[in-house]
Amino acid sequence: MDSGRVQYFLKGKTILVTGATGFLAKVFVEKILRIQPQTQKLYLLIRAINTELAAQRLQNEVIRTDLFRVLRDECGEDFESFISEKVVVIAGDVALENLGLKDENLKNEMFQEIDVVVNFAASTKFDERFDFSMGVNTMGALHVLNFAKNCHRLEAFVHTSTGKVSIPQSIKPKDGEAIFREKPFEMGQTLKGTSKLDIHTEMNLLEKKKDELRAKNAEENRIKYEMKDYGIERANLYGWPNTYVFTKAMGEMLVVHHKDNVPLIIIRPTMVTSTYEDPFPGWIEGSRTLDSIICGVGQGKITHFLGHPNTILDTIPADLVINCVITAIVARSNQAPKNFIFHVSSSLRNPFKISDVHNISYNYFIKTPYQKNGKPINISKPSLLTSVAAFNISMTIRYVLPLKVLNLVNKVFCQCSQDFYDTNCRKIRMVKRLVELYKPYLFFRAVFDDTNTENLRRETKGNLNLEVVGLNFDPSSIDWKDYMMNSHIPGLVKYAMK
Repeated sequence: MDSGRVQYFLKGKTILVTGATGFLAKVFVEKILRIQPQTQKLYLLIRAINTELAAQRLQNEVIRTDLFRVLRDECGEDFESFISEKVVVIAGDVALENLGLKDENLKNEMFQEIDVVVNFAASTKFDERFDFSMGVNTMGALHVLNFAKNCHRLEAFVHTSTGKVSIPQSIKPKDGEAIFREKPFEMGQTLKGTSKLDIHTEMNLLEKKKDELRAKNAEENRIKYEMKDYGIERANLYGWPNTYVFTKAMGEMLVVHHKDNVPLIIIRPTMVTSTYEDPFPGWIEGSRTLDSIICGVGQGKITHFLGHPNTILDTIPADLVINCVITAIVARSNQAPKNFIFHVSSSLRNPFKISDVHNISYNYFIKTPYQKNGKPINISKPSLLTSVAAFNISMTIRYVLPLKVLNLVNKVFCQCSQDFYDTNCRKIRMVKRLVELYKPYLFFRAVFDDTNTENLRRETKGNLNLEVVGLNFDPSSIDWKDYMMNSHIPGLVKYAMK
């Protein structure tokens, strides 16, 4: 595949992108518009009740972000007209059949025009409400697939999942590291290998749970937290550590089971971080899994690192993920390949460890302290706690015991309010909940096999230097220290630590 083939394939194509306000979707949209301005059209599905609100979200959350500054500079005064010519915003919701589209003329137009569908829509919170996650991550995946089946010119359907779908609550490999393969889930498969999973039963149980809560006249806030806890409970029953990966795994099952003759591609990125080089290094939106820790160190809020120093944090920059998506679309269009799952990961070829994050984060903020109210925050190097037991002891000494003493003083002398005590107790419970959610990723010894992705890389590298064309997705090209110190953490400070 040479650069001409990439340009030729994308020229004149119409692409539907769901979840268009999401992090990866924005990087994809920007890249397509920049490398092939002769793309025919991009339909961008945005969750909103009407087109006007969807258009507002498109402008505020996508087009006006700093990510588009390179394209904006290239287009100059023609930028706005170029966007309006190429982009069609669609108000809808993947949680609904037909993506919630009521306009029959619009649907038929889309069915006639769309060549490629890329599903980025997802709820990524680990402990999101079970009903919301099921709607977006599980049933939403099926709804997008069914919509794609009606597209007469469909050449590729890309479903973006996550490498975390394969990680169980606990991994205890007998010898060495566990290896997660690029294999599809069978319908009803679980990570425990015991209980049989039935997605329709899960939907029915979910609705029954909500009906029971409504029958008790439960307040909406209680329903919210009950749904969060119920999602974790159901995920744990089948071996998944949280609601996010559980519902994403079920979404994969439905897509694979019902794909029929659709040319399916499933992309499983691991822990996605800021852009490595394209359109410029360090662009990110919000703080993600790894970033919360880094930001906490810089702000002086994290005094302890939890995790085994040799645990590999499988990390991959966002633009490498999107480069793989585009390459897979071009190379696998109009095919029904046996190997259609691609891990976009780094653990096998260029591992990045918790100890690396620990040292690099500290070194960065010592050299370049984070400024709060114009004053630099002085930090000390966080301790690395290598077990949950050690963490619990530390929490008890640092927070729990002082609070118990404070409560006793309060009862005797009434020197502080009960609200103050209760607030701090809630904070401790929240931290412990977060530890439970992240524990599977902080202590497991495992790597992601990327044979399919490596084969794709080799195929397309024969006649083409992917780095020159701007489609590099080789994790071994990353210098983690340089990337973290000079791109990722500066990006976090600029875009996330506001």
